[in-house]
Amino acid sequence: MKSDSSESSKKGDSSESSKKIESSESSKNKSLSPEAEFSKKLTFRDYLIATEQKANQPLPFWRLLVPLLVQTGIILAVPTQAMYTNFTGKEVILQTVPVNSNNVLQGDSLTLDYNISRVSTLRRLPGWEDVLRINRGSNRQLLPGTNLYVILQEQQSFIDGVPRAWRPVRVSSDMPTYLQNNQVALRGVYQDGLINYGVDTYNVPEEVRSQMSNDIARAARQTRNGQQRPIVVKVKVDSQGNAVPMSLWVRDRNYRF
Repeated sequence: MKSDSSESSKKGDSSESSKKIESSESSKNKSLSPEAEFSKKLTFRDYLIATEQKANQPLPFWRLLVPLLVQTGIILAVPTQAMYTNFTGKEVILQTVPVNSNNVLQGDSLTLDYNISRVSTLRRLPGWEDVLRINRGSNRQLLPGTNLYVILQEQQSFIDGVPRAWRPVRVSSDMPTYLQNNQVALRGVYQDGLINYGVDTYNVPEEVRSQMSNDIARAARQTRNGQQRPIVVKVKVDSQGNAVPMSLWVRDRNYRF
């Protein structure tokens, strides 16, 4: 009898022990979040398979189209602006000389120095002090990157068949709301002590490079002798003040860009 009782007692203890183990496992499982339970079941192989399947999925069409449209817009922005200015702009004549009269062509490019690029020219015009007061940096200089507008007025006359350069009449920080029919506002940006209008450097075709260089050197010598500068540039200026180059007169010879 004692033996049966002992075996029964052992069975009871074993059953209770199993229940405790199951209860412990159950409480552990209950304490895990759904994500943790999923992570326990996910093997590294499953992760690799899922990653490969994701990588092989084709991209949505819009994810290819949007970057392509943005890049195309950036590429076309400059030529589109130039085409708009060319079609809608007004022809304006600017006075200039080459930056280096002893070596007018640097490789295949020509850099010009406009009279309105110099601060010494613009500070004599009405409106300069207002531009300086609004955009003043150190030592009474304009802040780098300052935008300004130079108002130019047409001179209806020619010298030896070459149109005279338009005359600068005033300066403004903002685009003027009203201009006379014979005036335009040309937008420039102050940088490194000069005003840049975006029409300062040109690529010169090889077939005219030598002739242009000789003509400009002769014209520059005349300028140093006190004669009127015979080099002018025809540009087109749109309603926003942007300019594109059209042609260059050196003495009585016209070079088209």
